[in-house]
Amino acid sequence: MTMPSPVAPEWFAHQDTVSMARGLLGQLLVHSTAEGWAAGMIVETEAYRGPLDQAAHSFGNRRTRRTEVMFGPPGHAYLYQIYGLYVCFDVVSGPVGAPEAVLVRAVAPVENLPLMARRRGVWAESDLASGPGKLTQALGITMAHNGLPLWEPPLYLAHYRDPWPAHAIAAGPRRNIPYAGEAQHYPWRFWIRGHAAVSRPSGPAAER
Repeated sequence: MTMPSPVAPEWFAHQDTVSMARGLLGQLLVHSTAEGWAAGMIVETEAYRGPLDQAAHSFGNRRTRRTEVMFGPPGHAYLYQIYGLYVCFDVVSGPVGAPEAVLVRAVAPVENLPLMARRRGVWAESDLASGPGKLTQALGITMAHNGLPLWEPPLYLAHYRDPWPAHAIAAGPRRNIPYAGEAQHYPWRFWIRGHAAVSRPSGPAAER
């Protein structure tokens, strides 16, 4: 497979956060390193609507060193750690001053499975990147990528296929956010129905 071209910066600017969470399904997350490049098709996402969303890091317009990147323009990487171990990857989705983001929960390996498997120490394709911590490990994404624009290498998004039809996309509550009050019930998790790479409930939690 030839290394795909990134999406244009404008792709991030013309949709709201929930629409972006749906629109990311079926697109490629690509990372190029000295070891080679690897890519996965996005199969599961969660939308976080910022100041009015109790599940979001930026709830109440909370502006900290960690959340600062979300207050900037859309299309940048927002990365954070959970449990001091796992790195989670988000796409900043709101306009400047509106700190919203989409968590990428799972991808299906598309390019360079051997490299992804070595990084993970796992050889079952369906388990290589079926969770937010798994996918960053498999793709070699670290906190050093925080704030990078996602329309140019080394870490970027690329069009892979036409949008999935509505009947192929499922929606439901986001996972592992019992602290979020009524926001824990918002149906802002989206996934491709029946796909083997979608995360399991017992997988790494993306606490926000």
